Amino acid sequence: MAAASVIGLLVVALGCGGARGTGAASPERQSETEFDLARELFLRGDPRGALEHAKLAIELDDENADAQHLAALIYLWFCASSPDECRLGEAEKHARAALAERKDFREARNTLGVILIHQKRYDEAITVLKALTEDILYKTPEQAWGNLGLAYLEKGETDLAIEALKRSIAAEPRFCTGSYRLGLAYEKKGDWEAARKAFTRVFEVDLEECRNLQEAWEARGRASLATGDCEGARRDWERCLEIAKETPTGQRCEAQLDSLSC
Repeated sequence: MAAASVIGLLVVALGCGGARGTGAASPERQSETEFDLARELFLRGDPRGALEHAKLAIELDDENADAQHLAALIYLWFCASSPDECRLGEAEKHARAALAERKDFREARNTLGVILIHQKRYDEAITVLKALTEDILYKTPEQAWGNLGLAYLEKGETDLAIEALKRSIAAEPRFCTGSYRLGLAYEKKGDWEAARKAFTRVFEVDLEECRNLQEAWEARGRASLATGDCEGARRDWERCLEIAKETPTGQRCEAQLDSLSC
């Protein structure tokens, strides 16, 4: 999961409400204030500061489920950004703590499923996420279907992945992560035409994060080349480089461009 996706998950899970007040005397109210500050810092691009205040919130009130969930999301962000700073065990601990305090915390359940995927515990992830797809009260079912599809994809059950990812897009056509993962599933089956169409749908969503999904431009370049469109592949990888040259994805796109013969 890309770091931007983790921040997007945070926005969906926690919203963007204002602080709940300062100067409260009780530890519980102080914990709420620290949580609000941590959320704002994370959304402003300061994950280290956010984690510091999320931990303070938990120290003040370890029953603060929102703070526990936020800590899990921040640890996931570090995993997406830097393997050396990845602490999946900490992420799992906080996600489970959030669920222990609030059994119906559906967003935390989805986050736990993502963590289990990163830990390669695919069967456990599928159990968690499949139950969430069946929960009619979950407000963003595309997230559950999309992550269930990813779990199936990583496990190697490609047909089940395609079915789940189609459900994610049907639930929310603007869920471009679902289209990207669907393209990966078709690519794994060797159906390059279907893969290219799925990757193209990513960029048809009128959202900046979709149009700038660098991994999708890289992937469509592969599909373009596989379907005989060398110039299309060139354009895709050039766009990939325009988004960010210094990232691992950008470096792969540059290498692909250097090796093109058309």
